[in-house]
Amino acid sequence: MATFKVKQDMPPPGGYASFDYKRNIPKRGLSDYISFFLGGGGLWVGCMGLFNWSYCVRRLLIEELESRIGLLPLLQAEQDRRLLRLMRENLEEEAKIMKDVPGWKVGEGVYHTKRWVEPLTDELFNLRPKENLVHEKYGFRWYT
Repeated sequence: MATFKVKQDMPPPGGYASFDYKRNIPKRGLSDYISFFLGGGGLWVGCMGLFNWSYCVRRLLIEELESRIGLLPLLQAEQDRRLLRLMRENLEEEAKIMKDVPGWKVGEGVYHTKRWVEPLTDELFNLRPKENLVHEKYGFRWYT
């Protein structure tokens, strides 16, 4: 059997031409300095908006507090009128109930003092149905 001569590929005379093998990635987007200053500017604008919003909310809370302070005497007067009405109704009811008891003084205080002592809720509502007492103690009031 005859042997074949192997023909090997060889470079051309003078060698192959050189080629560029380095990465050549083009620059994209903004530069680092511009990105830094844009981010800082956005942060600054956001903080100023947040401070402005906080200032406005604080002013609204102060306004609400001042309006509550202004309404407090009115609400206290309404509460006092309500208390006096309940006390008067209780005294009338007590006079009706105890009219036959000799020596009974209607409206005589249980406290031995000259100072005003506001009656307890239980004392105000003891002659009324239990639902009224429960509603007064644990119920919702519209003006508070």
